[in-house]
Amino acid sequence: MSIAIKVENLSKQYRLGQIGTGTISHDLNRWWIRVRGKEDPYLKIGEANDRTKKGSGDYVWALQDINFEVKQGEVLGIIGRNGAGKSTLLKILSKTTAPTSGSIKIQGRIASLLEVGTGFHPELSGRDNIFLNGAILGMTKKEIKSKFDEIVDFSGVERYIDTPVKRYSSGMYVRLAFAVAAHLEPEILIIDEVLAVGDAEFQKKCLGKMKDVSVNGGRTVLFVSHNMTAMNTLCDRGIYMNNGFIVETGGIDSVIKTYLSSSGDISTKKSWQTNPLGDDAVQLLTARLIDEDNNDTDAIDFYKGGGIEFTYKILCEGFLPVPNIHIYNQKGDYLMVLAESSNNVSGEIGIYKTVMLIPPHLMNDGRYIAGIAASTMIPEKIHFYDKEAIVFDVVEDMNLRDTEYRGPMPGIVRPKLIWKTERLIN
Repeated sequence: MSIAIKVENLSKQYRLGQIGTGTISHDLNRWWIRVRGKEDPYLKIGEANDRTKKGSGDYVWALQDINFEVKQGEVLGIIGRNGAGKSTLLKILSKTTAPTSGSIKIQGRIASLLEVGTGFHPELSGRDNIFLNGAILGMTKKEIKSKFDEIVDFSGVERYIDTPVKRYSSGMYVRLAFAVAAHLEPEILIIDEVLAVGDAEFQKKCLGKMKDVSVNGGRTVLFVSHNMTAMNTLCDRGIYMNNGFIVETGGIDSVIKTYLSSSGDISTKKSWQTNPLGDDAVQLLTARLIDEDNNDTDAIDFYKGGGIEFTYKILCEGFLPVPNIHIYNQKGDYLMVLAESSNNVSGEIGIYKTVMLIPPHLMNDGRYIAGIAASTMIPEKIHFYDKEAIVFDVVEDMNLRDTEYRGPMPGIVRPKLIWKTERLIN
């Protein structure tokens, strides 16, 4: 299989608050040094693009020594926190900005959707922009016309196709922009997080189209998203980036696991001085992760279980707030939403403690997030809700596993079910 994209030693440097180096003399100096065949002195300075630390210099490396290949027909997912360098990389690949150093070899035409409005002229109608984008991609008017009806139908903006796109909503803009990028038959399709602007139905439609153009059309797709479920569904391989470097390249499952395990700090104990929702009837006070013996713990043992304990204070007489806990994984997939019985809540003013016990052999090993809330049905109101109150791991001791298989077990839950096997024929 031929190589569609090859990136070698790619780096991008910015000077904060400036265009170029900020002065004509500096830019001319750099140009003169390059003409003489000498090394650019500005490449020897600069800091990694770590937004969690206060920098001491003006020069920042958005990308440093990036190397990877993408094969024709492959779907590559690019993962990382905000500021990791993902969008900068896509802009360089799309040739909307130039690299500071390194080389890129691309085989085929590129269509990119990097942000709302990319490649569209706001004063032109949707119809005109379809033809404009097609011409930019090097297509003839006849080729564009043959795809026109399909593009409009996919986008769902037929009623507004002759309206200037400056009057489109962001969702309409993205619908038409994606339809154009996907249907005008580029060899390489580059999609940034912009799809998040669309509704859930359209996002599903887009993912299906991207899968179709790669599997059936043999086209290459580069996809950036914070939606790990979409990444897992769509991509073959992944790249995990952090602070302008590539941390890992490989199968999408492995890359996602590395990313999730490195993102999000464990938080097994928490207290609140003010109500998360500002409610004056019920106040959330504390929360903690506990083991099977009701002691503080850093993780829940898969074979022993544990629980989540939290305290709250009823400030006004007459409320019957029902405590509830929402548990989901780092991908955003819900595991369960559980609520205490309202029969166990008195409604009298005072401080209360609620414990939700998690039995053994229920939640698979991995990292989970627990949101803690309390609500009443009459009147219908949520009194407090912290979506990320507790962040914890479920861990498994492999020595206790009763099968010979020692690899990772997929899935969110792994209950201990009853198996029955009997021989039917001698």
